[in-house]
Amino acid sequence: MALYKDIIETVRMIDKENLDIRTTTMGISLLDCIDSDQHKCQTKIYDKIARSAEHLVEEADKMAAETGVPIVNKRISVTPIALIAGATDALDYAPFAKTLDQAAKAVGVNYIGGFSALVPKGETPGDHILIQSIPEALTTTEHVCASVNLGSTKSGINMDCVKQMGHIVKKCAELTKDNDSIGASKLVVFCNAVEDNPFMAGAFHGVGQPDKVLHVGVSGPGVVKVALEKNQDATMDELAEIIKKTAFKITRAGQLVGTTVADRLGIPFGILDLSLAPTPAIGDSVARIIEEMGIEHCGGPGTTAALAMLNDAVKKGGIMASTSVGGLSGAFIPVSEDEGMIDAARNGHITIEKLEAMTCVCSVGLDMIAIPGDTPDDTISAIIADEAAIGMVNNKTTACRLIPAIGKTVGDEVTYGGLFGSAPIMPVNLSDASVFVNRGGKIPAPIHSFKN
Repeated sequence: MALYKDIIETVRMIDKENLDIRTTTMGISLLDCIDSDQHKCQTKIYDKIARSAEHLVEEADKMAAETGVPIVNKRISVTPIALIAGATDALDYAPFAKTLDQAAKAVGVNYIGGFSALVPKGETPGDHILIQSIPEALTTTEHVCASVNLGSTKSGINMDCVKQMGHIVKKCAELTKDNDSIGASKLVVFCNAVEDNPFMAGAFHGVGQPDKVLHVGVSGPGVVKVALEKNQDATMDELAEIIKKTAFKITRAGQLVGTTVADRLGIPFGILDLSLAPTPAIGDSVARIIEEMGIEHCGGPGTTAALAMLNDAVKKGGIMASTSVGGLSGAFIPVSEDEGMIDAARNGHITIEKLEAMTCVCSVGLDMIAIPGDTPDDTISAIIADEAAIGMVNNKTTACRLIPAIGKTVGDEVTYGGLFGSAPIMPVNLSDASVFVNRGGKIPAPIHSFKN
């Protein structure tokens, strides 16, 4: 009877509450593809990905059909390309991005991440070339995602790279202005990036990972919201307990799917990222969970406290359900991908400054935020620096995915459809940050980073 009840409950969560497996992401090491000859290197990369991920989509679809649990995305992450292409004498790494794109198309995945550079303490020549290649790479490919990690709690923040990234983000937007500057939506700038992240656009396969591995990202904001709706009079600690139990159930479903698919592919199961990843669908929103706790509009007083409790309860519940929790694991607040966030931004209830405060207590950072297209490069860089500082000081992953919508301003909107959704253009504080940004150098690591 108990098993039957669990099955019925899972079916209800899928049909009525938007429970799904957001992604199965295969991590693939390209370290054995390194070659001083650029063309040989690209051939090795294509062959390794095509061979390794040949059955990924097939097995994920088969698992979804067997269990009834939707698996929305099938993705690949690879070793940061700056590490691989750096062995060649290439002066432009966009051709490597095209190779990744061709491989992604061949195996049928939605996205491939890893056009990346890790530069918290400084750049190698390969890192520099990759960063400069990002705008063309994201303009000329369909499935490739890029990321740059420019800071960490142990290393501080690379302000020379911060300065560059404001320009790179703007260039990505300019080159795709005819499509609402979508190029910038496929670039993430990190502090404290993790090497087992299954979510895009920031996924890459860290050098400490196995040759091949399968990571899973689950999603269930709608399930959590419905659970809270049934407990209108609960105290905050009672709500926390409800969220923990709900996260436990969501995580168990992800664990079953992940371990089974990995076993069928003959590769290790890596981590389960139990992040609450919203969608533009009604009822699948982190913002609406916050409002269900008693905040009239997401972004109002109390929002940060409610999000802190939600994030913590999700982690506690998930950890009890799996020994392999990793990635980012918490609550995401991407504006364009969350129906409630879109509504709050559209009606002026939430600002970039409030979102920044919220990133102190949740997973990742300023995500999928559309800003005026004429925002100065230095202002974008300064926002990136602010977000990186939050991650550095709090020893957590933070990131920026900002979209300067070229030709648009406050009051306009960008529309992408699908999981990327739509977003109103949000106002930016235009106080001049150019002197600060152009100082360059490095912000030193905080005192509490010295643990040894």
